[in-house]
Amino acid sequence: MEAEAHFFDRLTQAIKTKGNAVCVGLDPRKQSLPKGLLPLSWCDETDAVAQAYRTFCTDIIDTVADLVPIVKPQMAFFEQLGPAGMRALKKVIRHARQAGLLVLLDGKRNDIGSTAKAYADAYLGRNSAWTGDALTINPYLGDDSLQPFVDVAAERGAGLFTLVKTSNPGGGMFQDVVVDGVPMYQRVAEQVERFSTATAGECGYGVMGAVVGATYPEQLSELRARMPHSWFLVPGFGSQGGTAKDVAGAFDANGLGAVVNSSRAIIFAHQAPEYEAKAQQGNWQASVEAATRKMIQELSEVS
Repeated sequence: MEAEAHFFDRLTQAIKTKGNAVCVGLDPRKQSLPKGLLPLSWCDETDAVAQAYRTFCTDIIDTVADLVPIVKPQMAFFEQLGPAGMRALKKVIRHARQAGLLVLLDGKRNDIGSTAKAYADAYLGRNSAWTGDALTINPYLGDDSLQPFVDVAAERGAGLFTLVKTSNPGGGMFQDVVVDGVPMYQRVAEQVERFSTATAGECGYGVMGAVVGATYPEQLSELRARMPHSWFLVPGFGSQGGTAKDVAGAFDANGLGAVVNSSRAIIFAHQAPEYEAKAQQGNWQASVEAATRKMIQELSEVS
């Protein structure tokens, strides 16, 4: 089967076409859904919620498809609902691909040997079971756990984003531990950059990118300099406190090299006071569009 072109070449082109590096995170949560989507009956709760998640996410996709290059379904919220949730996730992924969006699956997977290869085979590439364009992975089992993902990604034109310096407050417990004078996150960054250098596409970036949070702007700039061949996925924008100024250091000299994710601030914008009027009119999708356009404008001032 013919593979897709190099993922980061495709991402580069999508960003240039849309004119921004916004990634919309699809993190559906029952308690935060717009009122019109809440299931009327809780007799079969998981099926009802799964259907609501599907409708919610596909409506978001339809709203942002002409605006942004990529979406990021958070798999945990679908897995939480069991088989019904997984069926909903599959339909959400298919809908996003049909809308012309790249799909980054956020599952933070990893294991060793044949199990790592099975994960990679399941999630990466248009002919895989989950048809993901890219996947987030965890590096802490070592380089032999990462190699199967790199091999499959390179073969299928898919991408990877490895946890390097995450946006959560507790991330430093292990990532900032200094070993032989070097923080652990820098050691992970070095390995990611080695994989990326060996698999660079026409855009200059390799198949393995890095997750580096907007909540640590100094490290973001530092790692951009250390990892010239590694694309960044930058979480933490918006609801976690990251700003456009904070993420400026993620981009290269051409305004590329990073996608900035926002989930809650966009998909639950109907809860924000500034969009309350739109939500009260029953058009919660308009608040999603407004929040997305606001983020695009903010990033345009720094990238």
